[in-house]
Amino acid sequence: MPPAEVLEIALRSLAVAGGATLLAALFGVPLGLWLALRGGGGVWGRVLLYSGLALPSVVVGLLFYLLLSRSGPLGFLNLLYTPWAMVLAEATLAFPLIAAFVLSGARGRVEEVRLLVRSLGGKERHVLPTLLAESRRTLAAALAAGFGGAISEVGAATLVGGDIRHHTRVLTTAIVVETRMGELHAALALGAVLLGIALLVTAFLVILERE
Repeated sequence: MPPAEVLEIALRSLAVAGGATLLAALFGVPLGLWLALRGGGGVWGRVLLYSGLALPSVVVGLLFYLLLSRSGPLGFLNLLYTPWAMVLAEATLAFPLIAAFVLSGARGRVEEVRLLVRSLGGKERHVLPTLLAESRRTLAAALAAGFGGAISEVGAATLVGGDIRHHTRVLTTAIVVETRMGELHAALALGAVLLGIALLVTAFLVILERE
């Protein structure tokens, strides 16, 4: 596989996984903090959230395929077999990861933050933004987990993206293709690129956490 094509696939993988992580964080972070402020959302709330961690990627891909296909309710958007469809599917898989990490990390700090806010003369409405500000390490871990889940995903990406060369092919689907063709050296090289991207993004998040 030409180096230019590898770079193209790597950049597309980074864009899709990054977009999915940001979209998932947009909803997952507030949900995790909100549940933490309410003692975890009760047993059934946590059961539902943690069950999302076991969502099969192919099932999520199938659901989005049915939604986005021409005969589906969202077929008019023409998103099937586009990177946008991959972002939506991967965001759905990353969402419970991010929310669960935020809930787990922030839950033990709620009372501490609430006391801090009250000692400074703040109101209950100030607890949530303060908890968000005090949860940088938790947020970094949650984003790293969400990004890792998104960029390593293959089942949903194949179903809604179609693995179209120069359009929706990403590193995971390319690895599958090269392996099936018997091009193991190319598959290993793509795998090394995938691991490198995951390592660099995780290192970036760790640096942000410490600043």
